Amino acid sequence: MHLGALIKHGLALALVCVLLSGCGFHFKKASYLPIEMRTIVLNGDDKRAELYELLANDLQQAKVTLVDDIQADKQLVQLHLYRDTLERQTLSLFKNGQVAQYQLAYGVSYRLTRPNQEPIEQRFELYRNYQDDPDNALAKAKELELLLNELRQLASKRIVRELSQL
Repeated sequence: MHLGALIKHGLALALVCVLLSGCGFHFKKASYLPIEMRTIVLNGDDKRAELYELLANDLQQAKVTLVDDIQADKQLVQLHLYRDTLERQTLSLFKNGQVAQYQLAYGVSYRLTRPNQEPIEQRFELYRNYQDDPDNALAKAKELELLLNELRQLASKRIVRELSQL
């Protein structure tokens, strides 16, 4: 009876694997950058911006050596991070006409320049809904700050993931 249960579990596991691979599911790969991107010159419009610092940290965690643009070699890959943007669009209003809910659009642009290749310009936006409450303005300001930090972290990880797929 023990052998029969083992066979059933093995068949069930094989069936799950076949179903998952058949639907297009893939485990998320780690963000390993190609060999030519293991040393990058990182520069940006605002080197003190939170996104810039997060990106530098995420690149270092991906085993990338960051080189200062002053001592950069022209044969190195260069990543230029443009200034990030945040736009708010009203989604709904309270009965008194005050804004009840916003949609936040966090935009990020960057340029990747590789030796002997055309530069690649990328832009993407991340969206979040944000409910406003004028009675709890201080708490909502803190919530907005936390949401922006989350968007910056997601954007940084997305840039590293996009670089790994080039």
